[in-house]
Amino acid sequence: MVDQRAITFVPARERQEDQSFQYEVYASTRLEEMRLMGWDIAQQDTFLRMQFMMQQRSYAARYPNEAYQLILYDGVEVGHLLVSREDNAIRLVDVAILPHYRNNGIGTFVINNLMQEALATGRSTMLHVVRSNRAIKLYERLGFTKSAENEMYIEMIFQ
Repeated sequence: MVDQRAITFVPARERQEDQSFQYEVYASTRLEEMRLMGWDIAQQDTFLRMQFMMQQRSYAARYPNEAYQLILYDGVEVGHLLVSREDNAIRLVDVAILPHYRNNGIGTFVINNLMQEALATGRSTMLHVVRSNRAIKLYERLGFTKSAENEMYIEMIFQ
């Protein structure tokens, strides 16, 4: 497990290096899916860059007052986080950690902090997750329950 005191956050800026890192994190979340496609690296990269740009535009339109934060561990960029603080809930919009840093407590720490903030301010913590995402087990372990679902996504809440 990691030393939680070494986990910090910095705002992601519009700098090329921050955008490149965010893309790297995004692409790392789609590795299993890409393996199944049978595409070469160039085809995967083209597809993932298009998907990343669409995701970024969608988030900017839905959450115009929110900004990504980069998650650092001991000063090294290891992931990114997008949170929307609403009147009744803190919405975890996007959190992703690079594969090398997964499964060692960083994501749990990040999510627990949001949950504690929500409880302290009388709000719930909410998120949407793709049905096939293995993180569902983490969310359930942390106390999230399903509040709605459709063919593609599950909405989860912690109150």
